[in-house]
Amino acid sequence: MRRIRQLLDVVVSIVVGAYVALVVMGTSEFEPAITVPTALLALAAAAALWWRRRAPVPVMGFTLAADLVVQLVAPETVFPVAALVATGSLAAARSPWFSLPALGLLLALISLNFRTITAEDTQFVMAVAVVVWALGEAVRNRRVAVSQAAQRAVSEEQARIARELHDVIAHGVSVIVVQAAAADDVFDQRPDRAREALRSIDATARATLDELRKLLGAVRPEERPGLDRLADLVEPLRAAGLRVEITHESAPLPAGVDLSAYRIVQEALTNTLRHAQASRAEVLVRNDSGVLDLEVRDDGRGGVAGFGRGITGMRERAALLGGTVDAGPLPDGGFRVHARLPLAVTA
Repeated sequence: MRRIRQLLDVVVSIVVGAYVALVVMGTSEFEPAITVPTALLALAAAAALWWRRRAPVPVMGFTLAADLVVQLVAPETVFPVAALVATGSLAAARSPWFSLPALGLLLALISLNFRTITAEDTQFVMAVAVVVWALGEAVRNRRVAVSQAAQRAVSEEQARIARELHDVIAHGVSVIVVQAAAADDVFDQRPDRAREALRSIDATARATLDELRKLLGAVRPEERPGLDRLADLVEPLRAAGLRVEITHESAPLPAGVDLSAYRIVQEALTNTLRHAQASRAEVLVRNDSGVLDLEVRDDGRGGVAGFGRGITGMRERAALLGGTVDAGPLPDGGFRVHARLPLAVTA
C-alpha cells in the first residue's frame, strides 16, 4: 500500500507539472527567455508536491509563490493547480490556524483571474479552492475525532482499573493490618491465637492476589478487550485514513497478558494517528518461546514528540507483567514500538 501511495504521489506531480508547463509554453505572450524559466518553475512546484505530506507548510508556501509567477506570466492557466493540491494536504495535516491563512492567500492569487477571465469563472475557481480546503479539513476533523475517542476510552479504562485497584488493595491491606496487630497483642500469652491471626493474614493476602489477577485478566469477555478484537480496534483508524495491516500468529493467551497486549497496541496506534502523520502502520503479534512479542511500526515522521506519556503508560503496563517495551524512530524513517510480555505471570 505504501508503494501505491508513493506511485500516486509521483503521478500527481507529473500530471500537474506537465499540465502547467504545457499551458505556459503554449499560451504565454512573453519571450522564451521568460516562459522557459517559468515552465521550469511550474515543474519545480509540481515536484514539491511529493513532500506535501511530510512538510505541508513549506510546500504550501513554495507552490503559492511559484503559481503567482505562473499566473503573471501565463494567466491562461486559470487554475493554480499545485497550490490547490497543497492546500488540501495542508488542511488535512494542520489546524485552521495554518490552513485558513493559506486558503486566504490562495484566494488572493486566484483573484488575479478577474483581470483576464469573467467574474463568474473566477468565482468558480475560488469555490473549487474552498471545496478543496473543506475536504482536507473534514479529513483532519475525522482523524482528530477518532483519536480523541480512543484517548477517552484509554482514560476511562485507566480510571476504572485505578478504582478497582484501590478497593481491592485497601480492603486486603486493612484486614492484614488488623490481624497483624491482633497477633502482636497475643503473641506471648496466646500463641495459638497469634497463629490463627497469621493464618488469617496468609489467607487474606492470597485472596487479595487472586482479586488482583481477576482485575488484570479474569473479567467477563464482553468487558475485556483482547487481541482477538484488533480488527474492531483498527476499523475507525482505517476510516480516518491510516492503513493498518495486522499479522496475528499468537495462540490463546492468559487473560491479563491478552488485555495488556491489546492496550499496548491501542496506545501505539493512537500515538501514530495523533503524532506521526503516518499513512500506514503494521501490527505483528507472535509467540516467541513463552513470550508474547508485539511490534507496531509506522511510516510517519519517526520523532518522539508527543509520545512521552503514551510510551510511559505502555512500559508501566508491560512492567506489571514482568515485560518490557522499547520504542524509537527507525533508521529509514517511521517509528517502532516493540513489547515483550511473558506468558507465565508470577505473583
